[in-house]
Amino acid sequence: MAWKPGRKGWLVAELAVVSLSGGLDSCVAAAEARAAGFDLALLHADYGQRTEARERRAFHEIADFYGVPASRRLVLDLQGLRVIGGSALTDPSIPLPEGDLHRVGVPVSYVPFRNAHLLAGCVSWAEVLGAGHLFVGFVEEDSSGYPDCREAFLRSFEQTANLGTKPETRLRLHAPLIHCTKAQIVARGLELQAPLHLTWSCYQGEGEACGRCDSCLLRLRGFHEAGHPDPIPYAFIPDSFRL
Repeated sequence: MAWKPGRKGWLVAELAVVSLSGGLDSCVAAAEARAAGFDLALLHADYGQRTEARERRAFHEIADFYGVPASRRLVLDLQGLRVIGGSALTDPSIPLPEGDLHRVGVPVSYVPFRNAHLLAGCVSWAEVLGAGHLFVGFVEEDSSGYPDCREAFLRSFEQTANLGTKPETRLRLHAPLIHCTKAQIVARGLELQAPLHLTWSCYQGEGEACGRCDSCLLRLRGFHEAGHPDPIPYAFIPDSFRL
């Protein structure tokens, strides 16, 4: 369990910063951190994504579920990523294609180097809070092919973070789902009683998930393979993923 000596010799739970987008993977990563005994500090980013408001709502609802106080919630303004552009998630002039689970290569939904910006924010906040652990919902094996979700990138960033912070800062970066499939993530979330009904993964829908983008298809396939219905509303569900 994650305990450390506190004042007057009492043991207190260690603090972990969790990068929480409000999506399925980051929610289960937060559940893993809580199950490991950590107190949670949750960081979210607004970067001009199509579903920015809906993702922020999911973030706060998940934070409410875990009883995380306002002092340990941080919403970063990363609108510079929108200005930089280069992604269908942040540039409305770039069409978001229909989802394709067999697509090869990096999709247009990739936001250039986004996770480095997120991790940098998490590291800065962890250093201020005195947190020694950082959790992310990176998934390498069953994701959209984003290069900044790879384990090699995370390990490299961990080394960089420890080189670039105060000598007494010692950070460990955890990606407990890195080699999981979406079905395994769903199953683990159910096992941990994570609030999957509060999560949001769609790239373009805010009232109902579209059921057609890459993120929706990956999520629907995961729930289907796990044998459990997805608890969020969809405007469309492919017949192959209906239970």
